[in-house]
Amino acid sequence: DYSDAYADSQLQLARSDLDQLRERFDYAALDDNGKLSYDLLVYQVEQALDDAAWRRHHYVVDQFNGQVSDRFAFLQNNHRVDSETDAEAYIERIAGLGGVFEEYARQLRDRSDFGVATPAFAYADIIADVGRMTSGAPITGDGRENPLMSDFGAKLDALQLGEEGRAQLEGAAVTALRGPFRAGAEVLLAELHYQQSQMPDSFGVWSLPDGEAYYRNRIRHHTTLDLTAEEIHQAGLDDVARIHAEMRGIMQQVGFEGTLQEFFEFVRSDPNNYYEDSDAGREAFLAEARAQVAEIFAIADQYFNILPEAALEVRRVEPWRENSTSIAFYARPSEDGSRPGIYYANMKDMTNFQKYVFTAITYHESVPGHHFQIANAMELKDIPEFRKTTGYGAYTEGWALYSERLAKEMGFYQDPMRDFGRLQDEIWRSVRLVTDTGIHAMRWTREQAIDYFLQNTPISEGDIVTEVERYFVNPGQALGYKLGMMKILELRERARQALGEQFDIRAFHDVVIGRGAMPLPVLERQVENWLCAQLDECN
Repeated sequence: DYSDAYADSQLQLARSDLDQLRERFDYAALDDNGKLSYDLLVYQVEQALDDAAWRRHHYVVDQFNGQVSDRFAFLQNNHRVDSETDAEAYIERIAGLGGVFEEYARQLRDRSDFGVATPAFAYADIIADVGRMTSGAPITGDGRENPLMSDFGAKLDALQLGEEGRAQLEGAAVTALRGPFRAGAEVLLAELHYQQSQMPDSFGVWSLPDGEAYYRNRIRHHTTLDLTAEEIHQAGLDDVARIHAEMRGIMQQVGFEGTLQEFFEFVRSDPNNYYEDSDAGREAFLAEARAQVAEIFAIADQYFNILPEAALEVRRVEPWRENSTSIAFYARPSEDGSRPGIYYANMKDMTNFQKYVFTAITYHESVPGHHFQIANAMELKDIPEFRKTTGYGAYTEGWALYSERLAKEMGFYQDPMRDFGRLQDEIWRSVRLVTDTGIHAMRWTREQAIDYFLQNTPISEGDIVTEVERYFVNPGQALGYKLGMMKILELRERARQALGEQFDIRAFHDVVIGRGAMPLPVLERQVENWLCAQLDECN
């Protein structure tokens, strides 16, 4: 249920939870872990209440956040069919998507009437992807099968049903696809085409009603810090300058003569930086990424006391949703262990898929990055359920970006160009501080943001366009990566200085990722409490 009414009911429930928490628990009587759970629940509810005031400012459907494609991915990747009852539930969800599509259409019209509409550049990809996902046999006769029908058929194969039983289930799926599913898809596509005709240009959220205040909310939501757009913008400029200096060091190391921008162009055009643009090239990347994962696991116990039990797989993003996802991402494992953690790489266009930078991205999205943090949190035994699956962007993405640097400290990136790729990936996140605030607070155009990226990074132009368009539709989200990394490095250095020879990086990592996700100020208090106990200085 994606309706505003349902969202309001959830808010009311959250308020009730908060009231009960304060009435029923004696904070002073809780142990440290209980106090942390209490603080985190209060933070979550208060954040949800603050965010609720801006619900109508969120884009209902866009080219990045997967509002439609994620529903398909759930059915394909998460929805198991181990029995006829499971198959019937799958069919119910196919039919239920029709109502979801109609609700999206209603909200699109409501938000545009309010003054909030998805930027103009996004509609072509949205319409193409929604059209691709909601067509194909048995809905339309365009020579291919609908991805949900293909997935359902494959899952029925595993059940080994009798001919009659299978026919009944397939018939019900066809009825759902041709009936409520198709009807809802047609309503959504019609509304998207209408919105496209009404939206002539693309602006940051400064152009929305109370856009400046909305962006402040987004900064707070995604970073968990009280920073202004101006402070973040300057921090980004400073960090870009620092990384440029390190990049020039690698230029000297490999004997390149020329300017930094000329080196960027060399990296963009270097044939050694790309895989073959073919299925063989895609398989070559997957094999290399799997080897990286194995190398980390081989020495992980030197840096971590606790490793997740969940397995990790490396996969290609399915072609039918390549336009509606980022270049790489992690999907958490199931709680029961039946589904592994998955590192997905979007290999739609291998001509933009740089080897050097994807070395670092693999560490970010898999190990020691998201998999070590997220899967480990899900397996913790002594925390309430809500702490196992909650995420805070600056913490989660900050840890993953920190992990790219940690991999260097673990002895990887021996090839200087792979190390340059690590810096390329890091400056990517530093440039985000500049461009996200530029777009949403300083009124930069899409072209200005793309040009800043081109001038200051060696990222391929195709990836830059994807990134900049992502910032337009997800204001503030891109800020958390670098700000989170900065905080973790700051806390690690503080611990190293305080403990001297007693400092154990495994114990530090226990504190950072051994208690579930948390806002950065709460993480800082946890590290301070740990240092206090280590130094026997607690009151």
